[in-house]
Amino acid sequence: MILSCQNITKSFGVDEILKDASFHIEEHEKAAIVGINGAGKSTLLKIIIRQLTPDEGTVTVAKDKTIGYLAQNQDMDQGLTVYEEVLAAKQPVIDMEEEIRRMEERMDQVEQNDLGAFMEKYERLTHQFELADGYSYKSEVTGVLYGLGFEEREFDKKSSELSGGQKTRVALGRLLVTKPDILLLDEPTNHLDMASIQWLENYLLNYKGTVLIVSHDRYFLDKIVTKVIEVFQRRVYSYRGNYTVYAAKKAELREAQMRAWYNQQQEIRHQEEVIAKLKSFNREKSIRRAESREKMLDKIERLEKPVDDNTDIHIALEPCITSGNDVLQVERLAKSFGSIRLFKEVDFSIYRGERVALIGNNGTGKTTILKILNDALKADEGTITTGTNVHIGYYDQEHHVLHMEKTLFEEISDEYPELTNTRIRNVLAAFLFTNDDVFKKIGDLSGGERGRVSLAKLMLSEANFLILDEPTNHLDITSKEILENALSHYAGTVLFVSHDRYFINKTATRILELHNGTLINYIGNYDYYLEKKDTLRDTAVKGGQTPPAAQKSAERTDGGRNDWKQKKMQQSAKRRLENELEKTEAGISRLEAEKAEAEEEMARPEVAVISARVMELHTKIQRHEEELEILYTRWEELSAQLEEV
Repeated sequence: MILSCQNITKSFGVDEILKDASFHIEEHEKAAIVGINGAGKSTLLKIIIRQLTPDEGTVTVAKDKTIGYLAQNQDMDQGLTVYEEVLAAKQPVIDMEEEIRRMEERMDQVEQNDLGAFMEKYERLTHQFELADGYSYKSEVTGVLYGLGFEEREFDKKSSELSGGQKTRVALGRLLVTKPDILLLDEPTNHLDMASIQWLENYLLNYKGTVLIVSHDRYFLDKIVTKVIEVFQRRVYSYRGNYTVYAAKKAELREAQMRAWYNQQQEIRHQEEVIAKLKSFNREKSIRRAESREKMLDKIERLEKPVDDNTDIHIALEPCITSGNDVLQVERLAKSFGSIRLFKEVDFSIYRGERVALIGNNGTGKTTILKILNDALKADEGTITTGTNVHIGYYDQEHHVLHMEKTLFEEISDEYPELTNTRIRNVLAAFLFTNDDVFKKIGDLSGGERGRVSLAKLMLSEANFLILDEPTNHLDITSKEILENALSHYAGTVLFVSHDRYFINKTATRILELHNGTLINYIGNYDYYLEKKDTLRDTAVKGGQTPPAAQKSAERTDGGRNDWKQKKMQQSAKRRLENELEKTEAGISRLEAEKAEAEEEMARPEVAVISARVMELHTKIQRHEEELEILYTRWEELSAQLEEV
């Protein structure tokens, strides 16, 4: 056991957050903490790292084990760059490297009598340096930054210029390269795109330490964790398995609890009826029997009725009118910001009843497309045609559709003046705003609360075509499931952008991937996308025919321009191959230079007498030769492919 929490109790004023919370984590285990917003998940992490003190209870960490913590909000040295922030986490290794260099410079000046002790210290230090992966720490830092979605041109950006999300990614990178024994991560996927989340999944799956994650990303938790710790109504419950296993076990447990409570209530009512009947006989013998039954009834340990968390949001999405079959037709859409082109000549169509997910990495232009469709942004080129009787409802992740100066009540009543006060209060109550909450200003609400107001307005709009930009941001898992259920039963049409893969998998009937400035179509949910993406991307890159699996949609969206599309695909393929060829050449140059440097060092007489260093350099040279052989082969393959294109 590496971490144990025993009987943790914590209150803030009169609000009790945790009560007698107990759980433990084994070494190398990967676990999740789940629960609704405000349940006490982050509080529990802060108690573990001793940022908060519990009112009662103890936290025990195994001896000599280190803890690393990623908070949701970050403070940074404003003068450092992105690369320097992460590199700073490697300071102990950097110090060792500098000491090794100083010793090497002094090696020729050491007296003969002191040389033995000096060389012993040098070899000990180089061994420690090697154990700390000192020869690869710079490439490790670079690899982590790439994995978290930073491009090389962003490495020199100052911390003061970063957004909150970028700072979180830098902090995550800094934490990962320190490799603590216990990783505590509070919502690590919040500001990552899909590619970065998948990279982080693989990183954590191969992480040798212990991991404890707070997250609402169910797909992520399914991939990573083998234990789920639920914070539910101040108590803590542990479940073996990933999130899906936990959800099934919890549903079974709740059903069993409800059944036991219901059976007990039936038995109590039966006994009360029998007692009343016996007393009504007004006979001494019957009264004694009634009193005996009463004593037995008093001794029964009454079960509490199982209750759900108070996130019982009620969403009922009903279109006011049925649209025509052709809901949306987009042709040759293009948008650039200055010299940066997001996409050009993008075509797609959406038909009644479809639930289409638009996915892609951060910065590819997904939100831009939604804003263009909702007239919040002008396209550079292209035409957008909406079908007959199409009424659009728009959910904006930045909540620009809300008025920060208005109260919740005013936000609804001004938009829908025909609604009565009672109806407005009932709608807001369905989204957990009751009593005086309705008079709060929008500007004073949290991100999650603003999201609920936007959902309330969306429900009242009675639109038959919903355009949703990151609708699950700031929602806890229970609220996400309620929204999933509402969209799955919605009779209208939906186009949405989301990074929540579990949400996409549950709701999408089709996926459009914005990749390298073009759209790739997948007729299915997220699991289908994962199965087919390599095949369909290769088809797009090589400019070949659309596979049968995607042909039905392609027939709808091509619009008789197959030749034109093939040409665009070939151009995209050429750019991709040129970029990859350039990266391969850069890799070859770097490895050849490092190999030559190692060979030069090994040839020096003073190094030749240090067997450990010679062996280390020999291994390094051999490894570089193997890597170079792979790159040489790859360069030949890419050159041949480029010639074909």
